[in-house]
Order: sequence, then structure tokens, then C-alpha cells
Amino acid sequence: MFRLGTTGQKCLKGLHLIAVACWIGGGVALVLLYFLKPGAGPNDGVLYGVNQAAHHVDTWVVVIPGAFGCLLTGLAYSLFTGWGFLRHGWIALKWAVTLGAIAFGTVCLGPWERGMMDISGRMGMAALGDPAYLRDEWLNLTWGAAQVVLLMAVVFISIFKPWKNLGKRKG
Repeated sequence: MFRLGTTGQKCLKGLHLIAVACWIGGGVALVLLYFLKPGAGPNDGVLYGVNQAAHHVDTWVVVIPGAFGCLLTGLAYSLFTGWGFLRHGWIALKWAVTLGAIAFGTVCLGPWERGMMDISGRMGMAALGDPAYLRDEWLNLTWGAAQVVLLMAVVFISIFKPWKNLGKRKG
């Protein structure tokens, strides 16, 4: 099987780190956009604008491209270097978190975000009193922040590499 050389692995690591920065940085930006809402003022379009900005940062600009960048560069690492998919426990955990986070974002975070954008587009600032909007907002903020913290923890797992060599443990 084809293996990347040293230069190829360094380029792949650079791409992987850029994708990680996009995914986590975008997630932090989404959480911080929440705090712009109280200062939105009486203008109905401002709340919708904040929600629309969050949606675009998530969908097209940073978060989803970063997440899939992590997925694709991780796949390349597993296939074209000696790291493999399940050879080390820390890599197996990274795979589980990556796939789980992408699935959770697709099934939960994305629909909650779109719901907030749709409701604020129809209702303007009155959305801040709508139970469905407030539910989506609370779920998105709480679980979005939790996902960002989990992704940050995965960065440290990548640095410290616990659970090395699962197949070579001494009995």
C-alpha cells in the first residue's frame, strides 16, 4: 500500500491542523454569537441577522468544512501512514468523537440552528419570547458548547497520545 513520506506527512498534518482550527474556532464563534443577541436592540432584522450569520459560519464557511476536513485528513492519516484506524486507543477515540460529533451536528445542532433562523426570520425580536425558539437556542448553546469542549479535549488526546499500542499490551 502507498505510504506518505516525511514531507507528505508534514503537509497532511498541516492540513489536519487547519481543519481542526476551523472546526473548533467556528464552534467557539457560534457559541459567542449567542452573546450578541441581548444587545440586538429593537430592530427585528438584527436577531435574524445574528442567526443567519451563525448558520452561514456553521454551514458554508468554517464548521462543516472544518469537520469534513478533519474526517478526510484523518482518513488519509489512517490509510497512508503507519497510524492505522484502531492500532492505538487514542486514534480509535478520535474516530469515535469525530464521527459522533459530525452525526450529532447533522441530526441535532444543525436543525436547532435552522429552527432559530427560521423563527427569527418570521417573528423578528418577538422570537425571544417564543418557546420553540428559546428551546432551540438553549439546546444549541448548551450542546454546541459541550461539543466544542469535547473537541478541545481531543486536541489534548492527540498531543499526549494515551492508550498507545493496543495490540502490544503486556498481559
